[in-house]
Amino acid sequence: QVQLVESGGGLVQPGGSLRLSCAASGMIFSIYTMGWYRQAPGKQRELVAQIDNGGSTNYVDSVKGRFSISRDNAKKMVYLQMNSLKPEDTAVYYCKAARMDLYYWGQGTQVTVSS
Repeated sequence: QVQLVESGGGLVQPGGSLRLSCAASGMIFSIYTMGWYRQAPGKQRELVAQIDNGGSTNYVDSVKGRFSISRDNAKKMVYLQMNSLKPEDTAVYYCKAARMDLYYWGQGTQVTVSS
């Protein structure tokens, strides 16, 4: 079965960096659009960044210039490099794989930005 497992979250001070990883299994990884979403307490889940099977990326405006999404099809991994973190980036971050009407979610990893 398809599994997406996120890692790399944690507590970081404002201005710091984290790198999130998502390991995929049970799927033909290279054909999926991969995305990172986040959900803060009391807020709706939002798309942060995504990368399609051709390598094209897009980002929510609030993270442009600070976050970078990448993928390694051979390793079935997708990454989110987060720099210049702000307290408002605090959320549970989820990995999503999508292709046409199929989509899968990971269990999420907590990112807390606080001094």
